Order: sequence, then C-alpha cells, then structure tokens
Amino acid sequence: MKWHTLAVHAGTEPDPLTGAVMVPVYFTSTYAQEAPGVHKGYEYSRTHNPTRTALEVALAQLEGAAYALAFSSGLAASDAVLRLLAPGDHVIASRDLYGGTYRLLRRVFEPWGLQVDFVDTTDPACVEAAFRPTTRLVWVETPSNPLLQVSPIAALADLAHSRGALLVVDNTFATPYLQRPLEMEADIVVHSATKYLGGHSDVVMGALMLNRADLHDKLRFLQNAVGAVPGPMDAFLVLRGVKTLPLRMQKHSENALKIAEFLATHPKVTKVYYPGLLTHPQYLLAKQQMRLPGGMLSFEVKVASVEELEGFWRALQIFTLAESLGGVESLINHPATMTHASIPEEQRLALGITPGLLRLSVGVEDPDDLIEDLKNALSKIS
Repeated sequence: MKWHTLAVHAGTEPDPLTGAVMVPVYFTSTYAQEAPGVHKGYEYSRTHNPTRTALEVALAQLEGAAYALAFSSGLAASDAVLRLLAPGDHVIASRDLYGGTYRLLRRVFEPWGLQVDFVDTTDPACVEAAFRPTTRLVWVETPSNPLLQVSPIAALADLAHSRGALLVVDNTFATPYLQRPLEMEADIVVHSATKYLGGHSDVVMGALMLNRADLHDKLRFLQNAVGAVPGPMDAFLVLRGVKTLPLRMQKHSENALKIAEFLATHPKVTKVYYPGLLTHPQYLLAKQQMRLPGGMLSFEVKVASVEELEGFWRALQIFTLAESLGGVESLINHPATMTHASIPEEQRLALGITPGLLRLSVGVEDPDDLIEDLKNALSKIS
C-alpha cells in the first residue's frame, strides 16, 4: 500500500456492529465477562481499549513495525524504555536533545542508578569512544532538538549491536513519513505523538514502535503495570491526525525550506539550522535517510539577552510564541528559556543554545505570509 493510502486506512475498518467508518471512541473503564476470565479480549481499559488498539495498529503500520504501544505522553514512553535497564547500566545519549529527555535521564534515572554520557552522535567515532562494558543503550534524536543535527542511524545501529547495546531513535521531528529508523536496524522508535502524529495541538501522547517480540513483551508489561496510558479520546484524536500526516509533512517541509532560505540571507540572522540547506553539515546524510528535511528549523540572531527580543515577540502576528511543535499552526520557541531551560546554562551555551537561538515549528499557512511575519518581527531587533 502506498503512503497516502496507508495513512488514511491504517488501523481502521468499518465498525462491525454499526458500519461506522471511523473507529468509535470507547468510553468505558471495564468490560463484561461471560465467566471469570472469559471475555472478548478486553478486561480493563488500562490494559487494553479498542480505540487505543486501533491507534497502535495504525502506528505500527505507518512505522513499518511489528508492534506499537501508546502512552500518555512522549516522556511516559521514554520512561518505559529506560525502565528496561538496571542500576549500574550505562546510556550514551545525543548531547543535543529535548530538554525533557535530558531532565529524565539526569534527574530521574541517574539518581536511580543509571550512568549517562551525552556525546555528539553525528560522529560514530565519538559514540564508539564513549562505550563502556556496561553500555546497554544508545539514545539518538535525529534530527535533533533544537539544533537539527542529523545522526547516521544505520552506522549507529551497527555500532550498538556490535557492543550488545540497543539503539533507540527519537523520530518525533521526522515522523514515519520522512524517516523509518527500524528499516535502518534501530531497535525502538520513540515518538511524542503530541507533535506531528496528532498534528493539531489538541492532544498529549507518546508512542513506541518496534519489531522485537521480547522487547515488546517487556514494554507491554510496563505499559500496563505503570499505567501511563492515553484515554480513548486522545487515541481517537491521534488516529484522526495520522490520516493527513503525509499531506501535512509535505507542506511543512515545503514551507520550512522557503523560510530557511529567506533567513539564510537576512542580515540580522547569523546562522540557520535546517537539514534542507546545502550549508547544513549533514545535508547529504539527511538526503540519504530522510524523504524530506521536515518542518523544524532553528536560527540565531545576535543578542546578548532574551530581553532584547521583546520587540520581536510583540511584532509577530502569525507565529505564536509557545512550547511544543508539529501542529498545523506556526509556532516559535526560545529554547534557552523554554524547552531546554532544564539544561544548565553552561552546558546550553557550549552546545550553541544561546539567548539568540530561536526554534520554528513551521505550519501549513501560506509561506509568503510567514516570511512577511518574520521579516517584520526581525526589523524590531536593534
């Protein structure tokens, strides 16, 4: 099945009872049993819910996976993966990654007993040098948040597997439409389904996709035992969202490239981070492992403090200053004070997350309107 057909039909069949084309939202916590232990596959909605089942089937099909598991948030999904490990185990993680993932590793799992090193995962040699005898997992964001670095998934999978470690890829920025890490031998794919999979800024959810039955059994146990599962309405909203995923991602990417090209020539912009630009250090790798470069980009303006951006924020008419990303509307984010504030300032600055770094989630509006909005706002920076 080709992509546009798959996106519309994945996980959905007409309801056998009524013929409803859309999967019903099953607002129930429990299910009648004919006798103790004799039921129709559903006992309690923390464990299974038919709407969630339909979504998990759809997500697996979209990612080209054997299994998918839905969670109440992206961080809940990440937490489940890290619970596969034991105190004393070592994790290698991308040094440029979502602040919430950094916080989870540093402030939750390190005190619990994990050992974590943050390295440049765009360079397999850096990853190889960080391995220890206790390394059990390599965690990669590609493209990364907020600097849009692209890491070589296949090379890192080979490296991790040669050392007996798992490769986990956060595919949130790319989505299954732009990139399929499992086809490059990643073990687990993580998504914040809040973002592009939902696509409309109206739901919070996470997901894991994978092929290995043994890992699926462990993660399914954790999903049920810990209980961080989405409700049926959340599942319905993401199931609805993925039906337009390829259409949206094509438009997001088209708009983002036009905006990146505009920003790259603007006199007040000192640097643009976008995998679709020839100047991006991993441009060729992005072309190789991604269908399109995506709808996320970051750029830097030369300011000494966030206070110097007050006029910029006030002038914006279409872009909304907000957390999150991946909706049909365009958002702008200040990583140093918002999504990456949990990373210590010294480390942020060393990575390049400066007071003048701005991250865009480019929506599906007319690109000329978006460019004019940015042009007007940039004129307010002295």
